[in-house]
Amino acid sequence: MEVSSIWKFEGKEEAKKASACTIRSYLDTLNESINKNDTTRSVIPLSHGDPSGFPSFRTSKVSENALLDALQSAQYNGYPRNPDIFHASRSIAEYLSCDYPYKLSPNDVLVTAGAKQAIDVLITALAVPGANILLPRPGYPAYEALATFNRLEMRHYDLLPEQDWEVDIDGLEALADDRTVAMVVINPGNPCGNVYKREHLKKIAEAASKLGMLVIADEAYGHLVFGSNPFVPMGVYGEIAPILTIGSISKRWLVPGWRFGWIVMCDPNDILQKHGVAESIKNYHNIGVVPPTLTLGAITRILVETPEDFYSNTINLLGKAAAICYAGLREIPCFTPFKSQGSMFLMAKLNMSFLEGIDNDMEFCTRLAREESVVVLPGEALGLKNWVRVTFAVEISALEDGLSRIKAFCFRNSKQQ
Repeated sequence: MEVSSIWKFEGKEEAKKASACTIRSYLDTLNESINKNDTTRSVIPLSHGDPSGFPSFRTSKVSENALLDALQSAQYNGYPRNPDIFHASRSIAEYLSCDYPYKLSPNDVLVTAGAKQAIDVLITALAVPGANILLPRPGYPAYEALATFNRLEMRHYDLLPEQDWEVDIDGLEALADDRTVAMVVINPGNPCGNVYKREHLKKIAEAASKLGMLVIADEAYGHLVFGSNPFVPMGVYGEIAPILTIGSISKRWLVPGWRFGWIVMCDPNDILQKHGVAESIKNYHNIGVVPPTLTLGAITRILVETPEDFYSNTINLLGKAAAICYAGLREIPCFTPFKSQGSMFLMAKLNMSFLEGIDNDMEFCTRLAREESVVVLPGEALGLKNWVRVTFAVEISALEDGLSRIKAFCFRNSKQQ
């Protein structure tokens, strides 16, 4: 049998580039750097927003019982049925409408397998030839990865650390042109921990309207706020510019493994419908996967019955941890941390001139993982070199241990020791 010498297939270069953008890719590298012979200390993960493995961050009994009841009913073992999807969409619409000046319809809601799939759906649906999208810097790299894979041009606007990470609106407007289809706004902020004021959100919506683009409002950390600014959903300004809101139960309910999220079209003027964008989003959504049927069966109870004290306990714990993290990093000369008001993160600037033999943030994080078994995310992964993102959503004892190890590492590698 003759074997062909000319094979007509090859790998997709964009897939390699997209994978390199992801947080997972950076964490794989950092976790491989950990000293496996250091068996006396546990690894402290201050690198990603999944506190569900820590006892203090367990989801509510209501959520657990809702999922268990769905399982034991034997009604949710198959593919999702249209009535199940409709009921879930209606529950999400009612849950979100409480914060909006207009009422959402179940038809405005698409359920997804987590916020990540929601990002995938929106980026892919908007990636028409020649289009570009405005992304925040620093930002959540899933947008870069999916834009790269879909060959959608990216342009990065700056967030201003000295102004509570507000959007540089003048800079944003200078980036846009007649092929700019959307901008992404993440609030509460990942990676910065910022919570935007109502007036600033309105300015963003007005800028989007002026430029003729829509806003993707990533609110995966919605309501997880503990600073002075309350959480205001971007969708309240849907009458100024069309808003595509992304949300999920992963963060507020502490169940990222349950893979349930949503896209909500906050567009009372039907602009998305008139321009074919709503149809494009729905068509691509139909191609993809759906959330786990079990979670669909539980979602209404999760949204409606979760007690307020569960939310307040989570926020109080995050606020306490954020304060400890900020204070601990301020004691280390090579760090300039910026206070977090929400989400599970804060950003800290690295002053490399204080460190001996460490030239950049990736080298800092790699050596920290190897020498202290503490993992933090380099700012390079988020578009901001020589910064780090630190997650404080862990047990307080683990956070304090991690900060102690970071301090020891920095002083050991200090030029002034």
